[in-house]
Amino acid sequence: MFTNYKYTVTERFLRYVQIDTQSDPLSATFPSTAKQKDLGRLLLQELLAMGVTDAELDEHGYIYATIPANTDKKVPVICFCSHMDTSSDCSGTNVKPIIHPKYDGGDIILPDDPLQVIRPAEHPYLQLKKGEDIITASGATLLGADDKAGVAAIMDAAHFLLQHPEIKHGAIRILFTPDEETGRGVEKLDMQKLNAQYGYTLDGGERGSLEDETFSADAVKITIHGVGIHPGTAKDKLVSAIKVASEIVAALPPNGLSPETTENRQGFIHPVRIQGVVEKAEIDFIIRDFVTAELASHEAFLRSIMESVLISYPQATATFQVTEQYRNMKEVLDQHPQVCEYAADAMRRAGVEPLKMIIRGGTDGSRLSFMGLPCPNIFTGEMALHSKHEYVSIQDMQKAVETIVYLVQVWEERS
Repeated sequence: MFTNYKYTVTERFLRYVQIDTQSDPLSATFPSTAKQKDLGRLLLQELLAMGVTDAELDEHGYIYATIPANTDKKVPVICFCSHMDTSSDCSGTNVKPIIHPKYDGGDIILPDDPLQVIRPAEHPYLQLKKGEDIITASGATLLGADDKAGVAAIMDAAHFLLQHPEIKHGAIRILFTPDEETGRGVEKLDMQKLNAQYGYTLDGGERGSLEDETFSADAVKITIHGVGIHPGTAKDKLVSAIKVASEIVAALPPNGLSPETTENRQGFIHPVRIQGVVEKAEIDFIIRDFVTAELASHEAFLRSIMESVLISYPQATATFQVTEQYRNMKEVLDQHPQVCEYAADAMRRAGVEPLKMIIRGGTDGSRLSFMGLPCPNIFTGEMALHSKHEYVSIQDMQKAVETIVYLVQVWEERS
């Protein structure tokens, strides 16, 4: 089916990553940065140009679009979703993508900063990509494969399906979201407008990965109120909120319960931001575990650390605020096993061996699943995310395109 097809995923990807769409976790607006809509406007133009008549960019930065059904069967409406923003962890300004054709298996030195070297010894998956065409950034920025590889794959699949009406499928909804990296990606999403029964995010890594399990996630904010006074007359009066906050962070376990000391299904407590002055300081934490009930245990442990530190500072006070972020989508997906079964079937048709994996993180699919749209995650090839060493294989992106096309066929055949 794809023998003579000229994929557009690469040229789309190269175009998209050059648009700065970095989101801002400290912003109170939605989307958190207006520049995310710059990519949205381009995608809108491209969708309309390829014949998607109802494509829309709404005021919140979401792209909605439909490829109408071309079968007489009653087929569930399937949504394919990727996010347009890139992480705030690494600059996304002036991204210069570089294609390394027929990768030779050696170290990749990035030209804008020769100290940035992508080494196969440090990236085991890269060792499997010898002979494929690898795209990296130039060493000064991230690449943006997370998740513009997914955006490009969905766009190319839409292009293919519109060029091949003989391929039968039900109605397909396309959704591109802002602010996934801030954890707010579906905060303003209109589920009634989306009007889909099942979904798939294209936001996964190595070829074949099919992820139906994520962390459950909470955020915790500890706010410490100290006592401020001129340091020249501070004896027995001043209580530094900065020092209290520092002691709380320092009291976390050095050899466990942190991202750098855990793996697989182990959870963690992770301080992600600390700020303040003498009178007031704040610490932001993310709390993660695959077992939702364990979040409360981690939070109780963190609260006990806070209270223990405060004993030494009787004049200081503190508040402990927990905010739910997302939950393990497996709790929903286990009730709809066909969603993953059909994706695995589609991968096999594309010549890809499905790899059932877990996500030590979350996707828009985590929240979408609990909003009524069971939504596992499918590979795109994006690797070394949120860093200057980010890379993607062109062949992986092409296989993601094929998987989408075969997947809509599977849903039509089994309906």
